[in-house]
Formats: sequence, C-alpha cells, structure tokens
Amino acid sequence: MIKNWLKNIGPGPLVAAAFIGPGTVTVCTLAGVDFGFALLWAMVLSVIATIVLQEMSARLGIISQKGLSEVIRSEIKNPVFKVLAIILILSAIVVGNAAYEAGNISGGVLGLETIIGNQSIAISGYSLNLLSLLIGIIAFALLYIGNYKVLEKVLVSLVILMSLAFLLTAIITKPNIYELLKGAFVPKFPDGSLLMVIALIGTTVVPYNLFLHASLVKEKWYNSKDLKYARKDTLIAVVLGGLVSMCIIVSAASIQKLDIHNASDLAKGLEPLFGSFAKYFLGLGLFAAGITSAITAPLAAAYVASGCLGWQGGLRSKKFRSVWIFILILGVLFSSLNIKPIDIIRFAQVANGVLLPIIAGFLIWIMNKSSILGVHKNNLKQNIFGSVILLISILLSVATLSKVFQLNIL
Repeated sequence: MIKNWLKNIGPGPLVAAAFIGPGTVTVCTLAGVDFGFALLWAMVLSVIATIVLQEMSARLGIISQKGLSEVIRSEIKNPVFKVLAIILILSAIVVGNAAYEAGNISGGVLGLETIIGNQSIAISGYSLNLLSLLIGIIAFALLYIGNYKVLEKVLVSLVILMSLAFLLTAIITKPNIYELLKGAFVPKFPDGSLLMVIALIGTTVVPYNLFLHASLVKEKWYNSKDLKYARKDTLIAVVLGGLVSMCIIVSAASIQKLDIHNASDLAKGLEPLFGSFAKYFLGLGLFAAGITSAITAPLAAAYVASGCLGWQGGLRSKKFRSVWIFILILGVLFSSLNIKPIDIIRFAQVANGVLLPIIAGFLIWIMNKSSILGVHKNNLKQNIFGSVILLISILLSVATLSKVFQLNIL
C-alpha cells in the first residue's frame, strides 16, 4: 500500500508544504501556549475544508488540463469583471507571495539558527544573514532546474522530515490523550480565542494553494482515470499537514510561558524540560517548513501570473522564471537585511482575505459547469460541503478586514 502510494504520489505534499510555513508554525505555537489543546478542533475543521476545496481544484486541473487562473480568464466574459478579477488575483497572489517570501526564508533561518547559531556578517553598517542567502540559493537551484519530478521528490522528502520532527517533538511532551481528543472534537471558544481560531483556519485554507494545485496536477496526471490517485494523494497529504499543525499546538501546550512568541522561542523553552533533542527536532521542523514554503510561494505566483496573462511555455519559460526569480530575490533581500515589509504584508492580508471567498465561490460555480467538467462536475454532497466552506470563508474575510483595519465587526 505504501509502495503504491509513493509510486502514485502527486502534488498533494507540495500543497501541504505550502500551507505549513513559518506563519502556520508561529500561529500554532501561540495557539498552544495561550489555549492549550482547546483549539485543536479548529485545525480539524481547517483540514476538512482544505480537503474539499483542494479536491475540487485537483479535479478541475486534471479534467480541463488548465490552471485555475486560466479558467477564470476564459470563463469571465464581461471585460470589466475580467480585468478586476485578474488585478485582484495578481495583487493578492503575486504581490502577496512576494511579501510573505521574506517570512518563509526567515522562518527557515530561525530553524537553522536554533541548531547552529547566528551566521551574520556586518557590511557597511548592515547585518547580512548568510543563512538567508543559503536558503535562497537552494530554492533558486531547485526552481531553476524546472523539473517537476525533482521538485516533487525534494519537497516530499522535506515534508516527511518536517512531519517526523514535529511528531517526535509532540510525543516527547507526553500529552494527555483524553484532553487532546476532547480539544480536537469538542468545539469551544475560550475567552479571547476568536481571532486565534480565524488565524488557524486562515493559515491552512489559503487561496494560492487552489491555484498551485490545479496547475501542478497537469504536470502529473492527464485523464479522468487518474482522479482516484489525485484524491488519495490530496487526502493523505492534507491530513498529514493538519497533523503536523496539531503536533505543534500539542508541543506548545506543554509550556505555559509568557515570553514565547514564535517557534524559535518554543524550541528554546522545550530544551530545559525535555532535553536538547526537542530543540533540534523543532529546529529541523521549522527549517523544513521555511524552505518548502520558500519554494512553493514563488512557484504558485509564477503559475498564477502565467494563467492570468495567458503566457505559454511552462516551468522553463523565461517569463515564468522571471516571476519566481523576482519574488525569491525580494524575499532573500528582505530576510537577509532583516527588513519587514509591514505595509505590503498588510495589503497582502487584505487582498487574500477578500480573495478567498471570491475564489472559493468561483471554484464552486465552475465545478458545476458540464461544459468544462462533464460527468465529473460536483455532486450534491460536494456542493453542500463547498457552500458551508464558502460561508466560513466569507466570515473569515470579514474578520480579516476587521482585524487589519481595527474595526469592531466581530
């Protein structure tokens, strides 16, 4: 069974690698420190929502042999709406991923620094982090090769490393299984937890993964007979990704300290209680989370730009490469010089918050079109699940806007 799955493994692990970035690690760490096991149910909900939407995205990619942004460009007939949709998608995904890329690389650096210490040099009054450059070079090399199978193998290996690292860290803390299961399956909102619940869902159900998945499945599968492999691939990878997030919450719940603000602090906090192994496991996990997201974020942006602007050529085309190179260079620059592009990140949060329900709504609409999917369009059950998730994404969007603009909507 495992041998067959490894043989038919697809872009599912890349999707998991994309949503388990340093931001997810930090959010899960704070959720565990502040609320213990109480918000594990939010991760269970997020995993279910992600599986439903990513399955639709994969099905669309395999049956239509087009990326989601390509379908949006061809299906919206009104020229005004088409231009508005393309601008919104490009700004949210391309500009947004450029802003988040510095955080992805910085997260990988934090993981390495936990293990080998700070590796910075001073140049003309600026502190240049050599580890940021190292991660940037690794990401550049893998993306420039332009070979999907190579990318797949490397990212699958990193996801397995990340999963084992966080799983072992959680096991070391010896959690109370009854309390853990209660937190996972009995929803509750402790005082002050609403924004954290929103953050846990928002960091797992991400718009750019819907574009990434639809584009990547075309590199692996070509006809409807492959749908069963894509579904199994999506289910296993997203569940595994959700378990990684839960392991981080469980690990963080074992420490009740006020000075823990990110996963690096958690690694240091675990060491006196559970030994240096905990620190190394967590450091490796954070490094893997950072570097996988540092690869998938530029890749997703390049796919989105290609689809929205009608570019042809694939992974090795000059235009495709120019997008991910630009995003990667920006990320390395901001990370190595420790610059935090707060305004751009805030803009990206707003754009992604607005984009998620729009893309989820468009995806559900398109998944009901026989002209595109034929007999593989959504059934009643898929539409019900999709509609519930759409409602959640609308509430998430309102809450995100409320948070960014400091309104009292929720």
